[in-house]
Amino acid sequence: MSLDPSPLLAPFRLGDLELKNRVVMAPLTRNRATPDGSDTPREMHVRYYVQRAGAGLIVTEGSQISREAQGYLWTPGVYSEAQVAGWRKVTDAVHEVGGRIFIQLWHVGRVSHVSLQEGGKAPVAPSAILAKTKTFVASGFAETSQPRALATDEVRRIVADFGRAAANARAAGFDGVEIHGANGYLVDQFLRDGSNKRDDVYGGSIENRTRFALEVVDEIAKVWPASRIGIRIAPVSPANDIADSNPQALFGHLVGKLGERKIGYIHVVEGQTGGARDFAPFDYAALRAAFPGAYIANNGYDRDTAIDAVREGRADMVAFGRWFISNPDLVERIKRGAPLNAFDKSTFYGGGEAGYTDYPTLAEMAATA
Repeated sequence: MSLDPSPLLAPFRLGDLELKNRVVMAPLTRNRATPDGSDTPREMHVRYYVQRAGAGLIVTEGSQISREAQGYLWTPGVYSEAQVAGWRKVTDAVHEVGGRIFIQLWHVGRVSHVSLQEGGKAPVAPSAILAKTKTFVASGFAETSQPRALATDEVRRIVADFGRAAANARAAGFDGVEIHGANGYLVDQFLRDGSNKRDDVYGGSIENRTRFALEVVDEIAKVWPASRIGIRIAPVSPANDIADSNPQALFGHLVGKLGERKIGYIHVVEGQTGGARDFAPFDYAALRAAFPGAYIANNGYDRDTAIDAVREGRADMVAFGRWFISNPDLVERIKRGAPLNAFDKSTFYGGGEAGYTDYPTLAEMAATA
């Protein structure tokens, strides 16, 4: 028997923001930015996000903070005037229908390809260690390119890039920002001892390896209230060839420092990204207990497990990814306990409106029945 959805559909206060429910649309890379090299959101992005504005909070697809930060073809940025203008159309439209929307700020680090880098340069990383994974380029999925290690002054330049992107996000009308600190991208690469072999202030001890993430938070806090800043983390996920010898100690330290900064939320991928929740042992309750802000749970939740998580106090909000792709009215379906549209994986990445804005709502299905 389906559970009463009222705990999940109850309003939630995130800092000074009133959210209409506790359902979060997770960031989802869809590779549909303008294909002319400008990486600008298009009119279809406006339709896509407006369709899903029933969520208490939308977190956009990862958006690169600079040209260097890009790791996949046709992903949107937030560093040019055209990109800011494109995103402004999205935020205005989402706000017009009563939605709330954060942008996810993204630097992929070593998960990139020379064809995506200006002048064919090598991607950058904490250390010159190849990521044994693939990215998406003009010819399709390809092995990532050998990265080069960042110099110490370059790390500080990237911190400043995050700050500029955060200011651009304000200009674009977003309600807040989420730092992508998960899934083996640059922030995560600095955190992990498997990808960070540095011997400067950004490497070695847990305190040093968390320094970059915390400097990014501090830089963004110069232009956003702390309560409007979130970060996504994935403590045990091996996504994009990432690993650490002691994730419990690492993320316990990081979350404690984030709590001191009073940021709005941590968005936690529990288990293997897109895979098993019990992939590796980890005490997520310890993170929740150590963090005074909101805890967004993510990975493999369905209607009833999400309701349970909120009802039992294990999460303040629950994020859904793929089910938001195929169910623009996911919140209404949760409310009614209605069946979900199946998703078509072949249209996840790249393309046009098909598999992007054409999934039917319950109301549309009833009208054509």
